Order: sequence, then C-alpha cells, then structure tokens
Amino acid sequence: MVEAHSDPAATERKPGRIGKALIGLLLKRAAIAANTPLGERFRLVSLEGPALRSARWAPGQKVQIAMDSAFVARTYTPMDWDADRGRMQFLGFAHGSAPGSHWLREAREGDECHLFGPRPSLDLRPFDGPIAFFGDETSLGLACAAARHDPRRIVSGYFEVDDETESAAVADHLSIGAVHIFQRSADDAHLAGMEAALPALAGAGHAFVLTGKAGTVQRLRQALKRHGVPPGRIRTKAYWAPGKVGMD
Repeated sequence: MVEAHSDPAATERKPGRIGKALIGLLLKRAAIAANTPLGERFRLVSLEGPALRSARWAPGQKVQIAMDSAFVARTYTPMDWDADRGRMQFLGFAHGSAPGSHWLREAREGDECHLFGPRPSLDLRPFDGPIAFFGDETSLGLACAAARHDPRRIVSGYFEVDDETESAAVADHLSIGAVHIFQRSADDAHLAGMEAALPALAGAGHAFVLTGKAGTVQRLRQALKRHGVPPGRIRTKAYWAPGKVGMD
C-alpha cells in the first residue's frame, strides 16, 4: 500500500498487446465510482462493476490493482464489499511519487481499472473477541474493515504516523474505534509507547494484528512473545520496508 521507492518512469509505461491480453484474461474490470481525498495523502476509493458481484470477500483479504501492466500491481485492503451492488471501497495512502501513489492521486470517477482478488492475506475469522491493530497509515483500512464487518466487536488501533493530525482525522472519519496515534520519531523512540500498551491488552484477552513497517512488526511481535501471548492470537503482515517495494 505504500511504496518506499519512487519510479516516475513506471507511470508512463503503457501495456502492449500481450499485456492487454493478459489483463483482460486474468483480472476483473471495474470503474472508479469515487476517489475522495481525506487530507493531503489519503484517498477513499470506491470501485464498481459487474465483475465485482461474483466476488466472495472477508475482512483481511486484499486486492491487487494493475498499474497499466499485468505484472505491476499495488495491493490494497478492502474495507467493505457489496457483492449485490458490485461495489467495494478501500483507503489508499499516497506516499511519494511511485506508481501506486501516482495512480491514487490521478484516478478520476469513471476511469477504468483492473484488479486481481479478493485474495487471502490476513485471516481474521478465527478471532471472535476484541482485536488490537498495530501499524501505520497503511493499516487504517484493515482496522476499519474489522470494525465495519462486526460493529459489536471491540476494535482498537495503535498507529505510528508521519502526520498525527491528518491520520487522527482519517481514523475518526472511518469510525474505527478507540484509536491511539504515535508521531514517528527519527530514532523510533515512539515505539516504546506502542509497546507499553501491549500488557494490558494481552491481559484483557485481545487478539493482535500487526501490519505496516517490517521493523515495527518484528519488534512488536517479539514483545508479545515476551508477554506470553500465544501465536494463535497474533497475525502479522509486513506491508513495506525502507528500500523495498511490493512486499505484499
């Protein structure tokens, strides 16, 4: 969902005949129904089309949207999926000038796109109690998916971000639940505050979903292990790492 590298040239490439044929064969076609800015870098994107009516979706699954090629795609987490109407919605985070960020900024209502999925990514179905989501800007949509799917569920979020005000406003707009925002620091000192929340949540029986930056996911997973949280109550997925693209 976030690209650490930027490749402006990639946004100019167009698919050739073989690429177009592969896109038509392998991917679902949809149209952009809405692309609403939420702050400077977040986009609330709705897609619709007959091909989306046949999909079976569960919270935690992902879609991959082609960036003008069947072999170059960016991954997003649907927040809901209305199979009857053939419509789905996700939150995108435009970071830098890489292909996915360029697409998020430039996509307009009525534009066509092609996607693969929904596909398995994080299986939240075994969790029937409270869930604590730890991540960053790229994790807000996943927490929202869980909250929307079961409004009775206790959902809390702990997110490290670049812009505290912007991210808090987006979380509030999405009605995620109890959200705690941590302003990133150059030395990662803010992670101590995120770790400090773990013991009480573990003692209250929360399940944990760790996503976002690879280093943060690893550190929090190790902390949960020290607190004796069993692996069955933990789900992890690193979406990105500095210097790497397309980890999911």
